[in-house]
Order: sequence, then structure tokens, then C-alpha cells
Amino acid sequence: MAPRGGKKIVIVKKKVAGHGGHHGGSWKVAYADFVTAMMAFFMVMWILGMDDKTKQAIEGYFANPVGYKKGYGAGSSPLSTGTAPTNVQKTPLRMIVRNTEQRTFEQVKQAILDKLAQSDSLKALNAVVDVQITNEGLRIELVESGRGDVYFPLGSARMKSATMLALQLVGTELAILQHPVILEGHTDGAKFGADGAYGNWELSADRANAARRILESAGLKDGRIVEVRGYAATKPRVVDDPLSPANRRISVLLPFSAPRDGAPDAATMAQFKTDSMRADIAKRVQ
Repeated sequence: MAPRGGKKIVIVKKKVAGHGGHHGGSWKVAYADFVTAMMAFFMVMWILGMDDKTKQAIEGYFANPVGYKKGYGAGSSPLSTGTAPTNVQKTPLRMIVRNTEQRTFEQVKQAILDKLAQSDSLKALNAVVDVQITNEGLRIELVESGRGDVYFPLGSARMKSATMLALQLVGTELAILQHPVILEGHTDGAKFGADGAYGNWELSADRANAARRILESAGLKDGRIVEVRGYAATKPRVVDDPLSPANRRISVLLPFSAPRDGAPDAATMAQFKTDSMRADIAKRVQ
């Protein structure tokens, strides 16, 4: 039926195709929210498994993240605060690395002490091996006792059986680590070498170098021993008695990677990350 005027009215019907259910994109948003929530959950669980000092370091970062950034003045960074680079606060990173090394040194210390306690030969020789964790790092000292000739004859760098046995025992435990090793030789304050050609300086250095050869034969890889020092009588163990036999000793030092007021270098951080990954994998396997 045509309207008045003779014009025909055309009615156009548009059919909109609907996409509902699984054909829509809303599920992607829900899935992304789920993955984000799971990631946050696993991060929380991972942090809860850390020690208290590490938790405090992480808490300090999130409480003041700006304090752990490096800003440059006159730049586009929102963290810039002046005309020169601001100091980088790396305390949390240093704390994590140092705490990890502290635990490692404590485990090695206990392992060495256990082996020493089981060695009847060293007990029979009255050999004193002092193992301590100091501000420098893990320090292991072969300390003379009695007449002062348990490890070396007086005035000689020729090792006795107690020296080789103790160093081999220590070397097998240190071989599994990656830390650098420093060897130190010490003498007492008695004058040695009347002609001046060979004295306490040479003697202490030769004894430390003899210890190096034994440790390397016990399994320390090339490059682990970074320094061999001879101190003569300049660093006595018994300060009040320069002639004490305890001042004659060999020291094996595994230093911390960074001092308390410094930051670890790149090589240390690479090794730290590798060790952390290995420890995490080992936990998951267990």
C-alpha cells in the first residue's frame, strides 16, 4: 500500500551479528587477571621463604624505592634531584650477597671442624687449626704450639706431615667453592738470618708458597689462589708476646666479596646469581 503522494516507503532492517560466550574477548581479560594474581602469589610465597634480613632488605626497597635508584640532574628522569649524579644506595644488594656468603662460610667452617675432630693423626700431633669467620671473611689458621715446630722445623719452609695433612683436609672442603683464596705466612719476632740474605720476610713468604702447592694439589683450581703474602712478624697473633710460638702460622683467607660499606663487583654478582639459581633448582628437586 503506497502512502499519499505516491512515494513508496522502504524499510531497511539491519541484522547485528552477536558474539557471545566463548567467541568474545572478555575471557582474555579474566585470564590475564588470573595470571597476574598467580604471579603475585608465587612472589609472596618466595619472599616468605627467605631469611629475616633478606625480607627487611626487600621491605626497605619497596618502602623507599627512590633511595635505591640512581638519578642524574638536569635530565628527563623523574628521579633527578640536582646537577650531578646522586649516590647509589646498594645496601640491600650488598646485604643479600654478604648474608649468602656468611651462610656458606658457616657451613664450610662446620665441615672443616667436623673433619678435624675425626682426624686422630692431627690430634696425636697436637696440631692447632683455628677456623673463624671475621669481618674479612673465612680465616683458617695453622697455628704453631708447644716448641713451635709442629708444622715447620724452626727456621725452615720444609713442611711436616701435620702441615700437609691439615692443608689437604682444608683444601678438599674449599675446592667446592668459587671464592678467591689468599695465603699468608707469619713468623714470630725472633731475629732470623744473621747475614741478612734470608730472614723472616723470605721465610714467611716461602712457607705460604709451600702451602699454595699443597692446596692446589688438593683440588683448588688454577686462579683460585689470588695472593701469596709473607708478613714476617708484622702481624702477631699474640701481640703481648712477639716471641710466642702461636705467632708462627699459616693463614688461609677467603675474603667476603664486598666490604660492609661497599658493593659487590659484576663477577661476584654473576656468581651469586648462578649459586642462587642452583640452590633454587635443588630445593625444587627435593
